Amino acid sequence: MRLFRPGFIAGFLFPEAIFRIKTSEKVLCLTFDDGPNPGSTLRILDILGNHNVKATFFCNGSAAEKYPELISLIISGGHIIGNHGYHHLDGWRTSIKRYIENTVRASPFTSSGLFRPPYGRLSLTQYRKLVKTFKIVFWDTMPYDFDRRFGSENSLIILKKKIRPGSVIALHDKTSSTVESFLGEFIEYATSEGYKFVIPLLSGQE
Repeated sequence: MRLFRPGFIAGFLFPEAIFRIKTSEKVLCLTFDDGPNPGSTLRILDILGNHNVKATFFCNGSAAEKYPELISLIISGGHIIGNHGYHHLDGWRTSIKRYIENTVRASPFTSSGLFRPPYGRLSLTQYRKLVKTFKIVFWDTMPYDFDRRFGSENSLIILKKKIRPGSVIALHDKTSSTVESFLGEFIEYATSEGYKFVIPLLSGQE
């Protein structure tokens, strides 16, 4: 079963986390998980640059440490780096201590301010500890671009149907993602519908 939005209970469990920008303005926030990756990051940056769109990249610390030049390119393009853990750990299957240590380990290579839980899975105790230090960011719309069985056409359809003012969109920066095949078309569609793309996650807007 695919959930294109988090369940309503998630906002109750994680009240200080960002799921959606609270606004009536037609703005969207693009985010990319799991990079940087030499096989996908450059092409994503090219598409974003061609459309003058900025995004937030939630990077794995291990990849960020391995490819610092890609992190530099992301930043130089005016994008924001977020923390996605050093390794891509499942919070539901990882001890509290190990999970926190994994997140903190990634901070020097990614961010000490923004964190997105891999898989969107986080225990209440992990959340309560991390929220003292990080702004935790989930998403409002997930088009399953990481699942090639779902297909890029379906991902684009979901985005067109599900976006709304303030949507935080979760996409993926890795070679197995289909995002490159529909990202440009989606940006053009959203722009034609009057949307603007913003990166407000550090500005206090939630």
